[in-house]
Amino acid sequence: MGLLSFVKSVGNKIFGSSEAQAAPADELKKEAAKYGLDVSKIDVHVDGDKVKVSGAAMSPEEAEKIILAMGNTMGVSQIDNQLSVPKELAAPASNFYTVKKGDTLWKIAEEQYGKGKGAKHTVIFEANRPMLSHPDKIYPGQVLRIPPLA
Repeated sequence: MGLLSFVKSVGNKIFGSSEAQAAPADELKKEAAKYGLDVSKIDVHVDGDKVKVSGAAMSPEEAEKIILAMGNTMGVSQIDNQLSVPKELAAPASNFYTVKKGDTLWKIAEEQYGKGKGAKHTVIFEANRPMLSHPDKIYPGQVLRIPPLA
């Protein structure tokens, strides 16, 4: 829970969004749903380029993916994550990383998990599926989930 920042000039352009304005709440929910995420118990409130997301998610992973699916869209600069998950499913939260020019998942894994752990880039890729369709398709300004290593 808390605030997460995004680069509002990059990301998926969805109906009703612009660099100055996030898409309407219903369109943001459709964006998350297109990745197979359950948004039936989610409330979304848009105020300019800021979005508040509340309600119940099935798991911590799903909550984080809902936030990323909505946040990595044109016009969103900040998401106030107020999603709750069942206490019995509580897990360590993922870190979030904003992709910089020249980054690769391998480079990000080495930076986040430590030198010599670049092969863990597959963990980052899987943690961001289905929003990522290929490990090489990341772009500057995109925010990624970096789950803790088991």
